[in-house]
Amino acid sequence: MSTQKLTPMFQQYLEIKEEHPDSLLFFRMGDFYELFFEDAEVAARELQITLTCRNPNSESKIPMCGVPHHAARAYISQLVEKGFTVTICDQIEDPKQAKGLVKRAVTYVYTPGTVIEDDTLSAKSNNFLSALLWDESKSSGGLAWMDFSTGQWSGLQSKNETELWQWALKVNPREMILPQGKGIPPQYCDIDARITPAPSAGYFNLKSAQDRILEVQKVADLASLDLEDKPQLTQACGALLAYLRQTQMQEFTHLGEFNVLNLSKFMILDEVTERNLELFKRLDGRKGRGTLLAVLDKTITPMGGRLLAERLKQPWRDLVPIEQNQRAVSFFFEDDSLRARVRELLATVYDLERLSTRVVLGRATPKDFIGLRQSLKTLPPIQEFLITATRTCEEDGRAMAPKLRTIVSQWDNMRDVEDLLEKSLVDSPPPVITEGGLFKTGFNSELDELIQLTEHGESTLSDLLEHEKQVNDLPKLKLGYNKVFGYYFELSKAFKGQVPDYFERRQTLVNSERYITPQLKELEEKLLSASEKRKTLEYNMFQKIREEVAGNRSRFMFMADAVAGIDFWQGLAEAARVNRWVCPEVHAGMEVIIEEGRHPVVEAVQGSANYIPNSLTIDEKRRILLITGPNMAGKSTVLRQVALMGIMAQIGSYIPAGKGRIGLMDRVFSRVGASDNLAQGQSTFMVEMMETARILRQASMRSLVILDEIGRGTSTFDGLALAWAVVEELSRRAKGGIRTLFATHYHELTSLEGVIEGLRNFNIAVREWKGDILFLRRLVPGPADKSYGIEVARLAGVPKPVVVRAREILAELEEKSRTSGEHAPRTTAVQSILPGMLCSGSSNKEAPPEDHAIVKELRNLDVNGLSPIEALTLLNQWKKSLGDN
Repeated sequence: MSTQKLTPMFQQYLEIKEEHPDSLLFFRMGDFYELFFEDAEVAARELQITLTCRNPNSESKIPMCGVPHHAARAYISQLVEKGFTVTICDQIEDPKQAKGLVKRAVTYVYTPGTVIEDDTLSAKSNNFLSALLWDESKSSGGLAWMDFSTGQWSGLQSKNETELWQWALKVNPREMILPQGKGIPPQYCDIDARITPAPSAGYFNLKSAQDRILEVQKVADLASLDLEDKPQLTQACGALLAYLRQTQMQEFTHLGEFNVLNLSKFMILDEVTERNLELFKRLDGRKGRGTLLAVLDKTITPMGGRLLAERLKQPWRDLVPIEQNQRAVSFFFEDDSLRARVRELLATVYDLERLSTRVVLGRATPKDFIGLRQSLKTLPPIQEFLITATRTCEEDGRAMAPKLRTIVSQWDNMRDVEDLLEKSLVDSPPPVITEGGLFKTGFNSELDELIQLTEHGESTLSDLLEHEKQVNDLPKLKLGYNKVFGYYFELSKAFKGQVPDYFERRQTLVNSERYITPQLKELEEKLLSASEKRKTLEYNMFQKIREEVAGNRSRFMFMADAVAGIDFWQGLAEAARVNRWVCPEVHAGMEVIIEEGRHPVVEAVQGSANYIPNSLTIDEKRRILLITGPNMAGKSTVLRQVALMGIMAQIGSYIPAGKGRIGLMDRVFSRVGASDNLAQGQSTFMVEMMETARILRQASMRSLVILDEIGRGTSTFDGLALAWAVVEELSRRAKGGIRTLFATHYHELTSLEGVIEGLRNFNIAVREWKGDILFLRRLVPGPADKSYGIEVARLAGVPKPVVVRAREILAELEEKSRTSGEHAPRTTAVQSILPGMLCSGSSNKEAPPEDHAIVKELRNLDVNGLSPIEALTLLNQWKKSLGDN
């Protein structure tokens, strides 16, 4: 359609749409937000609403759909959830007073990373907007992330681009700003974020970024924010602020102080470990039941839930905060009645962080203020309860947890704000702030008069009528109304002589006269204008209260932190009490002792009655535990439960064990199973080796490494050699070896006990009974005597003929292995007879052939004198020679 044929309204629409081409434009027209052209077609499809058209009889029909303005948020939330950007264009003048076309302007833009409304957010999860910049010329980059709904933001700078993308995957932003032309590398395609290319190079301009940060943070220089020597991180922060200015159309004074992430304070859990240990999601990608977070999360408030998730992503590395938080958890753990009462009180506290953010940004609904009021009402009872508990502790000779004592001493009940909201707002306000009905009577005298007129106008008129009857002795006086005169008094002509002087005659009828009085006309004018005046006055009063409440943002955030901490501690105490956990001793040494330990998630799913606990010790003499045993026996469970207990201990939680002593860990590495990543073109073995390489490069003396079946993605010789070499490397590193739990099917590795210092063999006990196998689930010293692979296959439902045939082949292999020479490695003997057996398809009863040249060479080989590289080279030569034959 040409612009000449467009009405002024559509010209206005297209001008605004041109400024927001990649967004769905909600265009306010009266009581509706309308969408036109392609936007209408998209919205109608995604929202399942009716698509109509404007100018249906015209040659150029315009697709159109719309939603009521009072219900728009629900529709906007749906679109944002689907990844769309929604631009809101409002009428910025009263249509009744407009001369010609109503003025309109964009008021804000909804994007996935900037939403602040509860119906678009997960209560206990952060909603991060992030920006990432990698500067090739400087070989340095920065990653910044922000939860706009709470005002918290952080970031880091790194010389390693891979580290930045690993942290981006760990942060899991909902929206990510990247420089023009940049995208997510294929190996990090699991980042489930909406990618927003920076609209211009100025977004990441260093000078502009510095100016934006200084202005928003109200500081004189970047040194106070620890950003003076981090130019790429500064640029990433500047991109976030530029994007907010483009989308929010207002100042965002609710942002807290920027904090550079201090990696030295926290245990590092990379995204692979988070996934393998199922901290937040199961291996199938789903959240909830089956994750450690689901077992630990007994928090009540959104703030407490978000704090728990943050701690689980970044456990402490220092003893002081760990022990302080343990004491706070113990305070709630030891008193069931206290904990129950606190949980009851916390249930009436809403999201103070996000509610106050909406207040500051001017996007809070009346319902949000009622939520704030209810939350503030709960603060005094919590304080009184904690004070009483503190006094009881002192009387019983118990020391109060220092963190709790600090919170109680600095507690702010915010009674002034609560009193203001209590006196002003009705308990059930309307959903919008422009229609009146928000305030209680008695709060404002002018409003009280308008409320009386709008809600009790008829009774006020009746009162005036009764007053005139009594004062002037006119019992037959009546009150009437018509469109010509408005309200009037009517009196029979028989009483004409009794009419007072201030009665002004307006109309004479056959039997009566109609009069008006100054008081009646004044009341009439008030009644006719009261409704609009009331709406205007209440709107202005609401804005004034909003500003007053918004001025207390720092107090809200302080109390949100206090409530979050209490909720975090009581939640961990509740989980510990429900699941029968114990408080571990966390120490600065390397020793890890777990007595009767259980996997918290497995136990929660299958029940404690069916769970077999296990004990283990890692110390100077047992630095590497090599665990063998069949599949399904529980090797992976034992590995994971030790890692999970280390993480739990370092967030201050109790652990699922009879007793625990855990040396501090700086990192936990987990390589426990892998699968093909077809999207990245990586095989199972490639994924496995990449994860192993990361561990060998980054693990330190204080790390805990758990490895499950290294080398199984390649041939037997290659896999065995790699597993062997990895074990040697882990034993050599960090002046005595890295704490490692290594599960394997390569029984040949068990011969390393006594050869590699600090390596000990363990196995998951299995018993045979009348042809069946019983998984005892017990970790016991020593190597496994056999793999029981065929029995496991039978239990898994493999057809009987296949199982029988497998047993025949296994018998042949074991027989020929014995006759291949007792000094040759078993795998070599087995490998030498496999081709002939598989070709025959039946049992081979003939005598073993003459020793192969490789067998002879093996007999004379000094295995202990070989380095891993020499072993791999030799194996490769043998493999080639076998291929040539």
